[in-house]
Amino acid sequence: MDKEDARRALRTLGELLASRGHHFELVAIGGSSLLLLDLAVRPTADVDVVALVEEGVYRAARPLPAVLDEAQAEVGVALGLGNQWLNPGPTDLLTFGLPEGFTERVETLEFAGLTVHLASRLDQISFKLYAAVDQGHRSKHFADLKLLEPTVAELALAARWVLQQDPSQGFRTVLLEVLGRFGVTSENL
Repeated sequence: MDKEDARRALRTLGELLASRGHHFELVAIGGSSLLLLDLAVRPTADVDVVALVEEGVYRAARPLPAVLDEAQAEVGVALGLGNQWLNPGPTDLLTFGLPEGFTERVETLEFAGLTVHLASRLDQISFKLYAAVDQGHRSKHFADLKLLEPTVAELALAARWVLQQDPSQGFRTVLLEVLGRFGVTSENL
């Protein structure tokens, strides 16, 4: 999906949900969010959902509620995106908590029966750093992180959150290697 594909898919899903008398609120991160915020141009295969919002509270997105899952599958098939373009995989990030202040920084898009909160640039830096450490400096996540042009201060803040996700020594070693590619040292943390 490019930006227009992502918007079309979300708009179509929102219209379908509204026509059936439903409304869902979700939180998206990753490549689709970068596209929708005009922070990237790289196409993506899906919309990564980190949470559903119910009465203002972030809840795990996996499994997607049956009504939402059925509707996203219909839209995906109709638009040639496949039947799982709404990906709740990143919901595991809720286990140790999202970056502090995340909810105040989201940018919100409305699509009839669908409200989508997009992770801010600052929070995307945290998520992309985490994924780059996990998948290496040759990954799309590392490339996305470079594209975001994070400052040393932003990377230091992101690193502190990333270490909450995996405090192991091995992970910290790889984190420092990735940060080193941006000129960030352990003294900056």
